[in-house]
Amino acid sequence: MTSLAHIGPKVLRRFRDWNWKGTAFALTGALAVVLVSGHGTPVKADAGFDRFVRSFWSKASSAGISSRTYNAVFTGMDPDADTLRLMDKQSEFVKPVWSYLESAVSEPRVSRGRELLDEYATVLSKIEARYGVDREAVLAIWGMETNYGTFKGKHNVIRALATLAYAAPRRSSFWERELIKALGIVQAGHVRFQDMEGSWAGAMGHTQFMPTSWQAYAADYDGDGRRDIWTSVPDALASTANYLSEHGWQTGKTWGYEVALPRSFNYKLADDDTTLSIAAWARQGVRRANGRDFPRPQDDAILVMPAGASGPAFLMLRNFYVIKRYNNATAYALAVGHLADRIIGGGEFHGDWSREYLPLSRSETKELQQELNRRGYNVGSADGKVGPATKRGIRAYQKALGLIPDGYASVVLLARMKLDS
Repeated sequence: MTSLAHIGPKVLRRFRDWNWKGTAFALTGALAVVLVSGHGTPVKADAGFDRFVRSFWSKASSAGISSRTYNAVFTGMDPDADTLRLMDKQSEFVKPVWSYLESAVSEPRVSRGRELLDEYATVLSKIEARYGVDREAVLAIWGMETNYGTFKGKHNVIRALATLAYAAPRRSSFWERELIKALGIVQAGHVRFQDMEGSWAGAMGHTQFMPTSWQAYAADYDGDGRRDIWTSVPDALASTANYLSEHGWQTGKTWGYEVALPRSFNYKLADDDTTLSIAAWARQGVRRANGRDFPRPQDDAILVMPAGASGPAFLMLRNFYVIKRYNNATAYALAVGHLADRIIGGGEFHGDWSREYLPLSRSETKELQQELNRRGYNVGSADGKVGPATKRGIRAYQKALGLIPDGYASVVLLARMKLDS
């Protein structure tokens, strides 16, 4: 549900003033769609995309999409060049968590969130009462996804999804399913086709729902019969609250606590999986970084160190993992939680990030895995992904060298390993 850079689709320019009643639709057998421009002139289009549109009609029709909707949407459409460019982009650069947080939880974003907390106080109060999701969390997701609606994406969602269903080398069934849902949303009148803007990958509206998520969780806050996450802020915020609620949000509880660890801490417990009560963590010497007591010692938590022992540590509660259902990235969920806290008056994190401990790129991670395997730590295939086996290997290597066995893959660790070759 994240938003990225966008390029405006040609189809919006061509059909901004589409006249549904005055358009003639020609359907021929199984082809089901004739691609013609508004003036009856054949449109030059990608031949493969043209074949995809014709062949996809049978699936759309079986799902209840009418020929009227299908032709109105696809006539004159060509693939989204920006989606084609971005779908195969494999960036070698990994943004450090501290850089991500600096932009995601910037002072302007915090200040604007506080203004909107007042501006939408009545709406947020009703949403909080209806769904049991704390208002600051809903606002923080809005801020993270589209900077409070200032940038919802400039791609037509159906065009982007059609491009992915046609050209993406993997997950074609996923993109086809999302495309059919998007067509159904337009057909039901929740949004006009030309207003259905979002990211290059199909996330849409103020809080960036995929079409299947919209179908399952979008809410009609004002009771007008439309679940309008594109132009109605109350509908979008209610939809986000409903999503979090349905995934297990615990009302009135935080997402987590920044903590300080003792020198003698057993780093085997920091495996992103071990769950203990906060009282049990406290018995391990874990304390809140701000010196205050934990309000609910019986709550369960997992210890997470996004940058290893070189950066701040956190005890993450259930709500943190509910946020990750929105976007399954630790940095994202940490940013949402931190932004939510800042909006209601919380301060900066207490711990510092040791910025020389940069995360590894995928190719560097493969190199690290190869080195660990060569040394007999048996982390499995060198796939460039830091999973449990790789973390165990890193910890064993760190322990052998007398380093803090935090299992964190950094450029510093790789450099040390190369020196030991």
